[in-house]
Amino acid sequence: MDNKKLIYYGAAHSLGVLAYVSLLVLFLNNAQKLFGKNDNVMTDVIMLLIFILSALITGSLVLGRPIMFYLDGKKTEAVKLLFYTTASLFVLLLLATGGLILLR
Repeated sequence: MDNKKLIYYGAAHSLGVLAYVSLLVLFLNNAQKLFGKNDNVMTDVIMLLIFILSALITGSLVLGRPIMFYLDGKKTEAVKLLFYTTASLFVLLLLATGGLILLR
């Protein structure tokens, strides 16, 4: 597989992680308005389940295709894709941090 396609996959997976995290943060910021202020055991259970689900979703987006490539014997492509995904996430982190600093 050529590098352009791997870069595209890495960027797409990173944008998927960004979209998921953005939606989750939007939900968590509005959860008190939606459900009211309930501090009990169920709130803790729900938060832990959200944490586990988030780890599964983001892990799948970041590691799913590289693991499939690796298992198919495409070890070089797997490592490159993991690198491109990590680099894309880092660029998105820098852009978000820069945006936050500019908005202050």
